[in-house]
Amino acid sequence: MNATAEIAVRRRPVLEMRHISKTFGAIRALQDVSLDAHAGELHALMGENGAGKSTLMKVLSGAYRPDPGGEILIDGTPLATGNPITSRTQGISVIYQELSLAPNLTVAQNIFLGNEPRRFGVVDRDRRDRRAQEIIERLGVSFSARDLVSSLSLGERQLVEIARALSTSARIIVMDEPTTSLTSRETDRLFEVIATLKLQGIAIIYISHRMEEVYRLADRASVLRDSGYVGTLDRTDLNASRLVSMMVGRELSAFYKKDHRPPDAARAVALSVRGMSDGNLLKDCSFDLHKGEVLALAGLVGSGRTELARLIFGADRRIAGTLQLDGKPITIGSPREALDAGIAYLTEDRKELGLFLDMRVSDNINMGVLARDARPGGFRDFAAGERRAANAITNLSIRTASTRVNAGSLSGGNQQKVLLARLLETEPRVIILDEPTRGVDVGAKSEIYRLIDSLANRGVAILMISSELPEVVGIADRVLVMRDGAIAGEVTASAGEPLSQEAIMELATGAPQR
Repeated sequence: MNATAEIAVRRRPVLEMRHISKTFGAIRALQDVSLDAHAGELHALMGENGAGKSTLMKVLSGAYRPDPGGEILIDGTPLATGNPITSRTQGISVIYQELSLAPNLTVAQNIFLGNEPRRFGVVDRDRRDRRAQEIIERLGVSFSARDLVSSLSLGERQLVEIARALSTSARIIVMDEPTTSLTSRETDRLFEVIATLKLQGIAIIYISHRMEEVYRLADRASVLRDSGYVGTLDRTDLNASRLVSMMVGRELSAFYKKDHRPPDAARAVALSVRGMSDGNLLKDCSFDLHKGEVLALAGLVGSGRTELARLIFGADRRIAGTLQLDGKPITIGSPREALDAGIAYLTEDRKELGLFLDMRVSDNINMGVLARDARPGGFRDFAAGERRAANAITNLSIRTASTRVNAGSLSGGNQQKVLLARLLETEPRVIILDEPTRGVDVGAKSEIYRLIDSLANRGVAILMISSELPEVVGIADRVLVMRDGAIAGEVTASAGEPLSQEAIMELATGAPQR
């Protein structure tokens, strides 16, 4: 073999997916998609919900069989598709967004579940625990192989999933939105583990809606749109403008929407907050929120942003502080009282605290206004609720087959819009949005930004919490920065200049102001 041929062999991808298509009846979920991954590389897979990312990964994992004409090669050898066991034995492992661990079992039991080492036909527990401990030590963890999974944090459970993949000698690991439920510290730890996996020669396919993660981690990024392959960018070419344009088919300049008029000093104050404290983290928080203003609360995780929002909404008990709505003092001791006063709150955890996943979309949208449909004799006007839900689906472009579909079956972005529809039906004067675009695709983000801008144009006062600085500076009129339970300062736009991300981070971290 000559030198050129040797270089070609070394550079050959460990994974090659060629001309993959997949149809379900009359629906084409994938159309002639090709993707490859090299050993020691993180290859980001980008695209809106419904673009085909999950279908492509299910073809890779063997859960789906591709249509005739497509093939998958592992180190140049064709893979028998449509067989999860074959895919796993060939070193392919998929870590889904919803973790598949058994909390009542130990770390070791989870790692080797269904693949336990045996001796004389009986599970060799000592060998299992010893091998599990060796694997998790490769990841630099602080817990033991004999700890119960129920005692671990979400970030640690994510590492157990990775350890399970390593136990099968995985050479290709797919990570689907791995940081959605992690704290910033857990996310940093995961990124350190990813760097270690790359050094060990493992190819990683990384699916995420968070662009800052892609910029930080990706060696390459491929984009799917409308079930087809759009293109691949090398690390040197990765930037927000190109990625957004490839994913949604329009330029970044049309992504963030801020057509409403920023408030001036003469604009009426909608909500006045004074001296809010909870006796624990929050200390003497005060600010004014104007009608038609988008005011962002920024800060690091744990700074008190959500705690302040919940205190205002009456979800948590305060020990000090007063509120005025449209210049009049109000007392709020519960979320019901807040809603009655005209204050609505979008929780950051839509699945646990917001949606009723097993209930219909129409029931979720109408949940806050059921009293409107009450009729004499204890009856309910179901037709009125259905009409209301149908109008909301149209107005917010919620993608669902009907009002009768369960909310849990919708994509993240459409679930978020169902929650927003519920809030808007209460006709609020003040809306608190806690991480309104978390876990939604870039197209749904753009639609949510447009909705926020439209509400501000109608005079609704909006208090928004976000951990994404580009989002904060893209749609907010003004930013309050929290640190250690207090408002550390305010960032405003100077004449002709946008809000400064650097100024926000300096206040959030306590760095000296330049």
